[in-house]
Amino acid sequence: MRFLVVGAGALGGYFGGRLLEAGRDVTFLLRPRRAAQLAKTGLVIQSPFGNLQLPAPPHLLAEDIKTPYDVVVVGSKAYDLDSTMDSFAPAVGPNTLILPLLNGMKHIDRLVERFGEERVLGGLCMISATLDDEGRVLHLNDMHGLSYGERAGGRSARVDAIAAQFAGAKFDATASETIAQDMWEKWVFIASAAGLTSLMRASIGDIVAAGGQDVALSIFDECCAIAAHNGFAPRPTAIQRGRAVVTTAGSPMTASMYKDIVRDAAVEADHIVGDLLSRAPKSDSPVPTVLRTAYVHLRPTKRGAPARPAENPWPTRSPSSTRRSRMCRPSGAWCATSRPISKCATW
Repeated sequence: MRFLVVGAGALGGYFGGRLLEAGRDVTFLLRPRRAAQLAKTGLVIQSPFGNLQLPAPPHLLAEDIKTPYDVVVVGSKAYDLDSTMDSFAPAVGPNTLILPLLNGMKHIDRLVERFGEERVLGGLCMISATLDDEGRVLHLNDMHGLSYGERAGGRSARVDAIAAQFAGAKFDATASETIAQDMWEKWVFIASAAGLTSLMRASIGDIVAAGGQDVALSIFDECCAIAAHNGFAPRPTAIQRGRAVVTTAGSPMTASMYKDIVRDAAVEADHIVGDLLSRAPKSDSPVPTVLRTAYVHLRPTKRGAPARPAENPWPTRSPSSTRRSRMCRPSGAWCATSRPISKCATW
């Protein structure tokens, strides 16, 4: 089975690299800059589960695709999905399967519209990883799960074929018979954490310490209610886990959307928060919800990243900085916390 992994960033680089390590037929689809970087350094993964260096991982550019692949693994950001689809379209043949690892559900609609219902599987991953300035994949936590399956549920021969390829690779692969439910439950948590920490510009622990536990539960319960309205009510274990995480005292966790804001990068506000809100039941309440407030706060965008008001700049840090910033509530000034960024979780 031939895999085309779109990109060799944190997600594609990690899972594609682990498949190559296991001897699978994997090719990375790269942009010229990343291709030049890998030609110089190879693909380097640093992980609690073992480091990996692949001096010359197979890769190509979009214009060099000549034949279809069996599976195309997509892990791009939502705001890049249109150009990403254009790049791998020549690799999609009559029997090609597309395995997306994006958060939310809107990307599924767009992939189905472009490539057809039967070609698109459901998928998600659970990992905290990033690229450093040298292009190395840094695995930051003890999770490296990848779940996939038929969006309509159940098992199929083609899912079993992928499972056989994933078996033996150094990550936790799960062929799920309830992948749509799994994706909705992850979306509920991602939207809750992103909306909460981005709105408050603080970690979960800081929000709880400020007396915001009720706000955290309100946004989480709101997201759960939207999922239930769409036929995917989170299961009791997912609710218990999510409510515990967003109210953990002392937790350094911030959502990756918050981290993107801090470094002035584009964010997936429309895909993660806005699309979930668009699926909510109609309400006659004149009072905006916490999730609605968070989304409005995120919307003044440039490629998705909120612009900084000149009179109150958002926190910034140099690439070499190991501390994140937060607002000192009494003074209104930005200051560094004592907690290293490396201790923060990325979801």
